[in-house]
Amino acid sequence: MNDILTQLTVVLEQRKKADPEQSYVARLHDKGLNKILEKVGEEATEVILAAKDAQGSGDKAALISETADLWFHCMVMLSHLGGDVSDVMNELSQRFDVSGLTEKAARSGAANNPTQQLD
Repeated sequence: MNDILTQLTVVLEQRKKADPEQSYVARLHDKGLNKILEKVGEEATEVILAAKDAQGSGDKAALISETADLWFHCMVMLSHLGGDVSDVMNELSQRFDVSGLTEKAARSGAANNPTQQLD
């Protein structure tokens, strides 16, 4: 895993237990999952808008910044639910040599066949 993601994971866990008056991350955890999800949704919208702007202007700075904000808030969400970025990295690693179309078909097949899900 990228060093900055590892460092951020550690900091997020530390800040989770901090004083909500002193830490933005602690404040998000204190306000609960719905507040965290609201932030993830806001950041996702900002990424979409920045991507549209970048397509027109060719300037990706805002897109990169907004993507970093989205990743950060997704990491807070994962932390709140007992996961972390390593879980996502492991999932991506498992998918690495699998065609996206094959992977999607496998998920669709399992969803449409309840007995297959039990295997």
